[in-house]
Amino acid sequence: MRKNNLKIKDKEIQYFLRRSSRAKNIRLTVNQKGQLIATLPWIARKKTLENFIFKKSSWIFKKINEVKNMKPGLLDRGDRKDYFKNKQRAYDLVKEKLEKYNRFYNFSYRKIYIRNQKTRWGSCSSMGNLNFNWRIVLLDEVYADYLIVHELCHLKQLNHSKKFWALVQRTIPRYKILRKEMKDI
Repeated sequence: MRKNNLKIKDKEIQYFLRRSSRAKNIRLTVNQKGQLIATLPWIARKKTLENFIFKKSSWIFKKINEVKNMKPGLLDRGDRKDYFKNKQRAYDLVKEKLEKYNRFYNFSYRKIYIRNQKTRWGSCSSMGNLNFNWRIVLLDEVYADYLIVHELCHLKQLNHSKKFWALVQRTIPRYKILRKEMKDI
């Protein structure tokens, strides 16, 4: 990635340019450090990107401010060393709770993975693999339960439809409150 600067009105936007052979469109993202990352298809010109950044400058400044003013949450805690230290503990916790809740649901899953992610608590693949963030061990039990049931229910409904939420509600009746609170953790 290459660092670039672009002057817009009285402000300067610093961005990192990433060219991609797979990208079909220009993509702008603001990472957790408040840095603008611009992904540009190989065939696109840099001038096209700069015009795009100019048009999106209000959004860019807003996003950068949001990220810089965010208070650190649990997903920001720990590093690789903490991951390796807590990976087995997280696996044991997840396995135990999956067994508990799956007595009710009786869904089949393939593998459990513990990951070191900065933006996700968990995910479920279409192959039936369940992924969880190692930081689940830092959560209060009620949130860990919600998270595990959430991913477990994705085995049946790989979406967030009404049917999916009805499945979650069967064992986590307060899921709406917990879901909202999880966004602030």
